[in-house]
Amino acid sequence: MTYAAITGWGKCMPPAVLTNADLATFLETDDEWIISRTGMKERRISHVHAVELAYVASMHALACAGLKATDIDLIVYGSCSFDEMVPNTASGLQYKLGAVNAAAMDVNTACTSFLYSWTTANAMIRSGVVKRALVIGVEIISRYMDWENRGVAVLFGDGCAAIVIEATEEKTGLLAESLGCIADARGILRIGGYGATYANANVQFGDMSWTFDGPQIFKKAVNGMTDASAKALAKAGVTAEQVDLVVPHQANSRIIEAVAKYAGIPMSKVQVTVPRYGNMSAATVPVALVEALEEGRIQPHSKLLMPAFGAGLTVCSHYAEWGDRVTPKEVSDVELAPCEKTALQLVNDIRATKDIRGRSAAGLAGAYYVDQKPYGTQ
Repeated sequence: MTYAAITGWGKCMPPAVLTNADLATFLETDDEWIISRTGMKERRISHVHAVELAYVASMHALACAGLKATDIDLIVYGSCSFDEMVPNTASGLQYKLGAVNAAAMDVNTACTSFLYSWTTANAMIRSGVVKRALVIGVEIISRYMDWENRGVAVLFGDGCAAIVIEATEEKTGLLAESLGCIADARGILRIGGYGATYANANVQFGDMSWTFDGPQIFKKAVNGMTDASAKALAKAGVTAEQVDLVVPHQANSRIIEAVAKYAGIPMSKVQVTVPRYGNMSAATVPVALVEALEEGRIQPHSKLLMPAFGAGLTVCSHYAEWGDRVTPKEVSDVELAPCEKTALQLVNDIRATKDIRGRSAAGLAGAYYVDQKPYGTQ
């Protein structure tokens, strides 16, 4: 039987750090208020396109696997903050990498996008369609944020991580998952202003407005992630006590703690990145996974559980068993271009665009992209 082992991993975090004190310069909030409700102390703000983050993370993942971009058969790009809708952003990454042999697709299930992307690539390898895949979780939520809305502006950050998976006869990699959607609650987490509904309508296309019902999201997220985790473990024939590490979606500290409690897994077995990165949507799980490897929390044959939820409301939980190797075969020296602004300056640039008629916070702000063109543009 064919499985899909994780053979490479890498992350790319923007260098600009937005602190709670920074947020307090334009929002009615403070460090204590944010930490007590979310557990978040800081988050990252990207100065480049999302595909640039994905390129750096992918190059690190490929080096870790000892592969070249031309070895990859499939790129699955998980996100809900795409640089472009048409053509898909995965094709921009394929172009940038030079992965000329790879098919390329985008997957958008909001915060669960990386895990759904992994399911997609895993299934295609196990069914024999492809042999090697690159799976990305990347977000630049800062471009889509309503920075005047305290209820959401304190929560989200930017980031990216990627994994390489390869066909193997060894029983390893993603072995069981539970996927679901609580569609009757999709209205409790919505970003207005982004999509064809708003194009050529009597609203400012791209002028983002967030609906975020915190109490309802908490309840449905905890119940959905707990239920999905129980189903995934049952499919794998594994008990909660046998799990070595939980790598959950980092929505906020309260949700993480509640899911661990109801799943019967101590917090000592949970990887937590939310204090320093906030909620990076689709990037949270892969970034936490890479950092768990860097910290030595994942060992050969570790049993991993990865629950998540996202707008939709999509829910899932993935059970995976690690292989033999927990260190990179090679190391890439590819890095992001330097950032010449602070995170607060970058955010204020985005906020300023809402004051310019005909522009919006969602657009490719001139302050960011004066000299840049989309990949593939001649």
